[in-house]
Amino acid sequence: MAKLQDILYNVRLKAVTGITNLDVKDIQTDSRKVTSGSVFVAITGTVSNGHDFIDAAIGKGASVIICEVMPNVLKDEVTYLQVNDTAEAVANMAHHFYNEPSTKLKLVGVTGTNGKTTIATLLYKLFTKLGYKCGLISTVQNQIGNTIVPATHTTPDAISLQSLLHDMVEAGCSHVFMEVSSHAIHQHRTTAVEFVGGIFTNITHDHLDYHKTFDEYIRVKKKFFDGLPSAAFAISNLDDKRGQVMLQNTAAKKHFYSLHTVADFKGKILENLLTGLIMTVNDKEVHFRLIGEFNAYNILAVYGAAMCLGENSEEVLTIMSLLTSAEGRFDYVVSDSKIIGIVDYAHTPDALENVLHTIKKLRQGNEQVITVVGCGGDRDKTKRPEMAEIACELSDRVIFTSDNPRSEDPVEIIKEMEQGLGSAAKRKFMSVTDRKDAIKMAVSMAKPFDILLVAGKGHEKYQEIKGVKHPFDDKAVLKEMFELFEK
Repeated sequence: MAKLQDILYNVRLKAVTGITNLDVKDIQTDSRKVTSGSVFVAITGTVSNGHDFIDAAIGKGASVIICEVMPNVLKDEVTYLQVNDTAEAVANMAHHFYNEPSTKLKLVGVTGTNGKTTIATLLYKLFTKLGYKCGLISTVQNQIGNTIVPATHTTPDAISLQSLLHDMVEAGCSHVFMEVSSHAIHQHRTTAVEFVGGIFTNITHDHLDYHKTFDEYIRVKKKFFDGLPSAAFAISNLDDKRGQVMLQNTAAKKHFYSLHTVADFKGKILENLLTGLIMTVNDKEVHFRLIGEFNAYNILAVYGAAMCLGENSEEVLTIMSLLTSAEGRFDYVVSDSKIIGIVDYAHTPDALENVLHTIKKLRQGNEQVITVVGCGGDRDKTKRPEMAEIACELSDRVIFTSDNPRSEDPVEIIKEMEQGLGSAAKRKFMSVTDRKDAIKMAVSMAKPFDILLVAGKGHEKYQEIKGVKHPFDDKAVLKEMFELFEK
């Protein structure tokens, strides 16, 4: 319970009708969740407009309405507050309703196209082993200490996020590591959240179905760093061609990491094997369990954040040498006949290319690389031919299949992927629409020591088809097929 006038701090009001000296029970953006004493905030979303549900919210007991456009008819018993941007308003209101939880935590945000989940998860694991009680907000799952809270979005909505941070404060967490998606930044989900640090991984074409242009996608990502305070730190990948641009307007203290040039946190790969990476980190040689150049960058970002948070270098590197990656990120299983199966979340052209380049470097001889890959429905269509081309270029055999087709026809998605193929590539691929059958086909084609990549879904335990989420786990299916063919 809070006073309405208290949670309106920092909310820019255009018009007020009614009293503001009211008790507020909760804040809702879904009219179906409204009960007596709720504040209902009418969000203009990509699918529906909350202003269409104001009457429904009042009917369920909402005492306060926050809107961008005042209704034609105002009810005497209801307080109406008009603002320019309800998404921005609800973020500020939730921050104050939950007693400004981010100010009581060391909250580090991770943004970029690829690597967010791995970096946030590694930081959570590292700082837990350093003796802190930590929170994690990620695509795979949210955690409060050792308690798992299921994740529905990369970054929760503004109310859920503030509620989650509040629960972390109440549980005694000192550090929280959080993925920050471009959608979350654009939709004000992280507005009013106070970060002590931010990390930029890289940026490649993604989410153009939402942001429309690559320049807009970059601008939104950059906005996160522009908003960091001077007391915070900002760490960026100097090897990404936009790594410096991301930090050019930030007030935070700037740091950079790199494998190829002089930087605050400098790494060099000495060996890249299936057993892990041997690399130097600021001239200290360490053997890590993580595999691949992309994980070398993740290691440097995590190490840099730990240094900025005041931890001991020797202790950090010792613990990091024992850490494993997030679920579904270069997650591998080896069959009895020594076929290597790798499950990875790679669902962008850049991520798929990184994984396949890593596999190429791990090859010891003439092993085949067999890739099973699809593209998600209702998402950026420009990725489809590009991902198909990359898969065929860097694999010996490729099977195109369904990812999460959502509302689209998976056959049509595969046809759009095929448009990216030249005549040579067309000789390498086949299409198997059913994902389980595609994995089965790949295993049947594999010989001992071949490397089989199942890309796109990683940690996900479902496949979304026509609005229904069906149970599906790439790694479990891969193990099942290994057992089937080795009986």
